[in-house]
Amino acid sequence: MREPVLDRAVFPSEYAAIALILHTLRARAQLSRAHRAFHDLRYEILKKRSLWLSAAGALVVAFALAGCGTTTYFAGRTLPPSQLQNRVLIAIQNPSAFSKGSLQFVDAYYDIRFSYDQKIPLYQISGYSGALPVTIQNMPEEQVGAVYGSGDGSMTMIDYSKEATGGSQSGLNGASSSIFVTRNGGYVFAASQTAHVLTILDKVAGGNYALSLPGIYRISVNPGGSMVLAFVQNSDYVYYARKLTTQETLAYSGGSGTWPRAAMDCEPLNAPGWCLFQAQSPDNVDNTGNSYGTPLVFDRPIKAVFSTDGGTAYVLNCGQECGGAASSISLMPVAPMIYLPGQHSGTLPTNSAIQKIAIPGGASNALVTDSTMYVVGQQLQPDGLFTGNLSVVNLANDTVSSSTGISDGAPGAPSRMIEADDNTLWIGMTKCNNGERYVKGLPYGCLTMYNTQTNSVTMLEPYLGDLTGIAAVTGLHKVYVAQGGQVYIYNTRNGSSINNQYVTVTGTAYDVAYMDAHTDSNNTVY
Repeated sequence: MREPVLDRAVFPSEYAAIALILHTLRARAQLSRAHRAFHDLRYEILKKRSLWLSAAGALVVAFALAGCGTTTYFAGRTLPPSQLQNRVLIAIQNPSAFSKGSLQFVDAYYDIRFSYDQKIPLYQISGYSGALPVTIQNMPEEQVGAVYGSGDGSMTMIDYSKEATGGSQSGLNGASSSIFVTRNGGYVFAASQTAHVLTILDKVAGGNYALSLPGIYRISVNPGGSMVLAFVQNSDYVYYARKLTTQETLAYSGGSGTWPRAAMDCEPLNAPGWCLFQAQSPDNVDNTGNSYGTPLVFDRPIKAVFSTDGGTAYVLNCGQECGGAASSISLMPVAPMIYLPGQHSGTLPTNSAIQKIAIPGGASNALVTDSTMYVVGQQLQPDGLFTGNLSVVNLANDTVSSSTGISDGAPGAPSRMIEADDNTLWIGMTKCNNGERYVKGLPYGCLTMYNTQTNSVTMLEPYLGDLTGIAAVTGLHKVYVAQGGQVYIYNTRNGSSINNQYVTVTGTAYDVAYMDAHTDSNNTVY
């Protein structure tokens, strides 16, 4: 027999009271008991509405018997003031005439942005004042997030446990086109394309360093936060920043003429603490062991992702979609580029020895999981247009095992990729109305669901605008997306849409993040 369902519209007060009790029980680690009680109570309400108060009272008694409870939940994390355990953070631009930015969060279990008892009409991060937030760097393991506002160049730290701001990062040099905070909070790296500098905020040793690199527009930092790569638009070269050891600092304290020979820029000038290097073949070695030689040549490198063991940087050569010759993946050893003093060692390969994996479908974004790398790009068509493509690379033998079409997007533009429940990979694009499918009058959309077990593709339609953020709400079989400036929800089992009536926002939703994810890998930008 099918279980009756309590209609929220018919019994709003009863629904709110019961849901509030369920929230409390779940916060006391009594989830399974609460679920059973909730379902039993719904059934009793439908049988006889007049009994609902008695049933609710019995549930309160059950709660009292559960004991005093706890202030922690998964992995010892602190239970937040909202008492919610499944929160999705939303970066909103222009939420009102009086604010250019807001950070709101929703209960992703019930898909609502207010409390059931109406005591909290809107869940939001207190103290946030950034303008035009565009990215959320999600670090749920540390219970923090880093939100970058493009309107004022602000980087604001968010304390997930307090649901409040945790301070802003000062010292950035103008607007940042790419920015990253290490997990321990010790370093901030930012690429400023307008100021032409790589900014390093070294909060471990202290200092703010602006390393000159004309055209810089993106950075990639490894998961451990011990190396950073810098990329220049329309260039075939790769750069990396490294903190000099004490011996190197003493040896090269005379100024630019005595810097390490591979260095492009060093700061400070007379006693450099940080230097920016160009990736070069080790044809020569200077008197402190720094290799220098012929610059390593790539093909419009745009980003790097990293192997699960942290030893290899997979540099994405954007190729044709970025004005180059051919897309591919270049494999580089991480060790020489590690910036922590005393840990960097080894040499980069010679130009001829750099291993490359040809990716005919384009390579502008990628995600590594175990021994598989999923590479997304735009594939050039005979008519001169581009169409979206996903290549699956087997890292055990460095070969492309499959290639399939996905949603179109702007060539070389940032896309969004994230793994979710039910063996699904979700891929979001921008400007999908400029691709091959749109021009030829074929169905098109900016969001793709890919099943990693069956290799099947589901392109979600209709077109709702640019896809700028995805959050995988793991364990609940759903993803939240920011698309066309609004929030939408999808089921990971079949790609169907979930009612988003109670999570829609006023303003422009630009990014989303699952604050209570199990790992920091629940991210789409970095």
